[in-house]
Amino acid sequence: MASKPPASSAEKHRDFLNHLEAYLAKRDGVDKLLKISRYATKIILSSSAVPESLALTDRLKSFESTVGVSRKAFRLGKFVQDLNALRNSHFESTQEIVLAVVAYGGEGFYYFVEQFVWLAKSGLIDKRYSSSLQKISAWAEFIGYIGSISLKIRDLNRIIDDEACLRASIEIAVTRGNGHLEEEEKMKKLREKKLMKELSIVQDFADGFMALADIRDGNGRLSGPLLISCAGLLSALISTHKNWISC
Repeated sequence: MASKPPASSAEKHRDFLNHLEAYLAKRDGVDKLLKISRYATKIILSSSAVPESLALTDRLKSFESTVGVSRKAFRLGKFVQDLNALRNSHFESTQEIVLAVVAYGGEGFYYFVEQFVWLAKSGLIDKRYSSSLQKISAWAEFIGYIGSISLKIRDLNRIIDDEACLRASIEIAVTRGNGHLEEEEKMKKLREKKLMKELSIVQDFADGFMALADIRDGNGRLSGPLLISCAGLLSALISTHKNWISC
């Protein structure tokens, strides 16, 4: 088959816009852009990058707060995703079932409670319940990340084992002088999958770290605003990368 001519710059630009449109059509896509905006603002506020201007500081704080409330609105009904993920998953052991219940159950309950947190922050529910709801939400999120990290580490170990087996097959093929193009392609895909899984684990650690800070009400040496904001921005960038690739 004849190879296709290289795409023109206009076609590439058009493809990028189509990709961007598909990305922004997903609520996770918009949510992560809002997350980047929020934590970038929090980093500016918690560092010395802001000039000594009360008006500018107040505007940044107002923007950060508004974006935070807006993000909660994007989570309406999102707990259904976790229910379906748990229902449609297939597990090889009782331990995996328990970890999945912890992961998806914790995250699903977190998203469910976040709906009421949003209603409290929006003024529909009495704001005196906001603190209790946020504490429950933080605990559910933290527990969910414990299960999620455990499951992903098990998946990563399987990928590492598959990578080792495939590497051995390639070495045998090289020794025998056989072709191994198919194995090389599989290895490339396996390494990409491994990288994405590693990034996902890092993201869960960052989000779990922030949830722990919420549980502790921002107290403690590891709960400083700048450190937490950096963790939030790291999580947002990784999630944005994952969502962009999946579009």
